[in-house]
Amino acid sequence: MLFLGLGTGLSSAMIVDGVLAPMELAHLPYKNGKTYEDYLGLRGLQRLGKKKWEKHVAKVVQQLSQALEPDEVVLGGGNTKKLRKLPPETRLGKNENAFVGGFRMWEQ
Repeated sequence: MLFLGLGTGLSSAMIVDGVLAPMELAHLPYKNGKTYEDYLGLRGLQRLGKKKWEKHVAKVVQQLSQALEPDEVVLGGGNTKKLRKLPPETRLGKNENAFVGGFRMWEQ
């Protein structure tokens, strides 16, 4: 599973065979000398406006899905509320799942 958190910045992680793999995709170059975070984070939303920002979200989800081949893509973070529609083959995550996952990590 690929998780992308759309908030102030861009968070990312994969879960592979039940193991959490945090990633720093936000800081990779994306377009015009800017990073994924510059386009998908809050700065991108403010600079581009909601309609263009949403197009970049869909484009990046598609690119990362093709590159990483996850079984599913989950979007989370506060700015997911600003999406008029989800990119194809994605689903919304729930904040309470993040808490459950965090508690499970501490149990081990």
